[in-house]
Amino acid sequence: QLQLVESGGGLVQPGGSLTLSCAASGFTLEYYAIGWFRQAPGKEREGVSCVNPSGGTTNYADSVKGRFTMSRDNAKDTVYLHMNSLKPEDTARYYCATGPCSMATMRNPRDFASWGQGTQVTVSS
Repeated sequence: QLQLVESGGGLVQPGGSLTLSCAASGFTLEYYAIGWFRQAPGKEREGVSCVNPSGGTTNYADSVKGRFTMSRDNAKDTVYLHMNSLKPEDTARYYCATGPCSMATMRNPRDFASWGQGTQVTVSS
């Protein structure tokens, strides 16, 4: 079964930083575009960022542009989401998934697959 595993979440103060990791279980990540999504209680799942297989193209939601950076290390079979200047409104459960990377597809989580269990990010003082 193809599945992704997220890690790296935690509690951080506003203005702080966290790096999330996304690793593959049962397959190799390097051939897949990967998206990061988040879901806060009572809200719909929203696209945060995505990266193409080579890592040469990334897309970001306006709400995180300039603060979050997505990267991948295909040698380590891992994708990262580096989050800086975190705000309380970034509090959510973060998920990664495989799917086509574009600003349009990030608005449609149904276009993505191999979802993990997610990792919780809480930004609070």
